Amino acid sequence: MSTTKKFAATALAAALGVSTLAACGGDKGDSGSGDGKKSKTVTLVSHDSFNASEAVLKAFTKETGYTVKVLKSGDAGAALNQEILTKGSPRGDVFFGVDNTLLSRALDNGIFTPYEAEGLGAIPEGVRLDGDKHRVTPVDTGDICVNYDKKYFADKKLAPPKSFDDLIKPAYKNLLVTENAGTSSPGLGFLLGTVGQYGDDGWESYWKKLRANGVKVVDGWEQAYNEEFSGSAGGKKAKADRPLVVSYASSPPVEVLYAEPQPKEAPTGVATGTCFRQTEFAGLLTGAKNEEGGKALIDFLIGKKFQEDMPLNMFVNPVIKDAKLPELFTKHGVVVDKPQTVAPEKIADQREQWVKSWSSLVLK
Repeated sequence: MSTTKKFAATALAAALGVSTLAACGGDKGDSGSGDGKKSKTVTLVSHDSFNASEAVLKAFTKETGYTVKVLKSGDAGAALNQEILTKGSPRGDVFFGVDNTLLSRALDNGIFTPYEAEGLGAIPEGVRLDGDKHRVTPVDTGDICVNYDKKYFADKKLAPPKSFDDLIKPAYKNLLVTENAGTSSPGLGFLLGTVGQYGDDGWESYWKKLRANGVKVVDGWEQAYNEEFSGSAGGKKAKADRPLVVSYASSPPVEVLYAEPQPKEAPTGVATGTCFRQTEFAGLLTGAKNEEGGKALIDFLIGKKFQEDMPLNMFVNPVIKDAKLPELFTKHGVVVDKPQTVAPEKIADQREQWVKSWSSLVLK
């Protein structure tokens, strides 16, 4: 499975952030401690969508004396694979970006050293999926949900769908595009959402109905959202004809943030009854050269400065209870009160079979 970048905007922000992160990183020789001195560089291994404000990373350096070096390693699955292959001799000190769909795989391979982060009490217990073992620390959450084109439904005088059940109704025939569950993170998340909703005995029947109702499947998020979805800026240019797409609950704020001029209202909405909750974690890598710096960085990742910086840099939600969200994020985003979830252990045990069965049902 490859993790699709959440948004073209995220990719742009990440690209713009390269010099920022490089400016905050030390020389290559700083990451080791062969000279007998404690390293002042802490290396964060992550996926390509990691991004943080220069001011926030500088604040970490000012507070701790450590400079952050970010090693981006492709999508989350590819990055995790590399750490499993280098277990015990990691490429960095902290790994960020393993989510609940990959968590059991990471834990079963023993790549993390337990560390109970300072400030953990500010994180709700519901997202602490490793319990009291503290091998990983929750950093952010995000929801994979169906997005809809507001103009299309207004013009048709048709209410947009609200739930998984709505998507199989005749009124929404040939309107939905989703991503391949075997090649895309949002595609897999949407599949897991249906498993959570309908259970082991019902999800396959649901997908048979969804297929009969004209769902379209493409390889990845960028194609689905930017080429097939009529509500996105890219879709409008391409004259796309699908007004429903599997994306993220935070996609509408992105449509506003990167539009010129910015509209007063997001052109897209979210069907909040179709969501699957992703939680991303950070962990101290076993064999880290700078273990103390790694611990300080994990503490910082769940501190208010970093948590309040994430929404408009990575388009995810903070995990700490008292983080303030930017007005643009709250005005144009949605709160998903009851997202679907599936236990990481169950995902690890059945993911391959689910994807295989899904492929035979939907792609044949």
